[in-house]
Amino acid sequence: MTGRQITVIGSINMDLVTSTFQIPKVGETVLGQSFHTIPGGKGANQAVAAARLGGDVTMIGAVGDDSFGKTLVDHLTNQGINMKNILEVKGVSTGIASIIVSEADNSIIVVPGANNYITPEIIEKHEERIKASSILLLQLEIPIESVIRAAELAKKHGVLTILNPAPIQKLPQELLEMVDYVTPNEHEQTLLFASIDESNQIVGKLMEKCIVTKGSKGVMVYKNGEKIEIPSIKVDAVDTTGAGDSFNGALAYALCEGLEIEEACRFANVVGAISVTKLGAQTGMPTKKEVEEFLQVHK
Repeated sequence: MTGRQITVIGSINMDLVTSTFQIPKVGETVLGQSFHTIPGGKGANQAVAAARLGGDVTMIGAVGDDSFGKTLVDHLTNQGINMKNILEVKGVSTGIASIIVSEADNSIIVVPGANNYITPEIIEKHEERIKASSILLLQLEIPIESVIRAAELAKKHGVLTILNPAPIQKLPQELLEMVDYVTPNEHEQTLLFASIDESNQIVGKLMEKCIVTKGSKGVMVYKNGEKIEIPSIKVDAVDTTGAGDSFNGALAYALCEGLEIEEACRFANVVGAISVTKLGAQTGMPTKKEVEEFLQVHK
């Protein structure tokens, strides 16, 4: 680890995953194949991705005072993440995603629970933590007002900020102007630009901030007005869940280590590729050693 610190502000969820041959209709009961509880939440996933690579990572988020909350805090602590800034909300459930998987398709219900209690006032209590950071990594699974406040504090203290705009929603211009990088996938990029008046001057500025993840087609980054296409790395994909989170965590780590944006994107592209070769989001995220070994084989 280095003296450079990454702070992730975002969601902490437990994913409740049920596999079944058929999704039940209203009023119908069917037998399922399997059930698993898997740590998730975009914030937590990205924190794990950065920590696995050796990053000095602090998480700011919230859990409920239930068994899921304790399990997730213990799990993330064991991943080497500083969890001392986690809010435990009394009488509120930890965030969950109930996922039904059938025939390679899925249906998901997300209950934010304690994630909704990360208010702007809570963010302000962690101003010193944000100030001490080299990188601030944000997503959109906590209230948007809190994301804006976190970006304001990072801007105030000169902290480089990455915004992963997922789940996508219409974003205020002030937020897009404050962050340093925005990391949509292709679908999110389309919706992001559709929400902005094309005559608005922010469009050109936003293009320079955009790092677009394109799945099997690689990554696109803008540098000095030039569009740079970084090709994908051919791997045998097993599970693409969490690939975007792996990319974002790795990007934060690489920038924190002093890599220029293009090289940081190439590094994060490798991490994202490795992550899809294993089942699960967090379980598929590689260590620095695994990345180095992969690069020796895939020169």
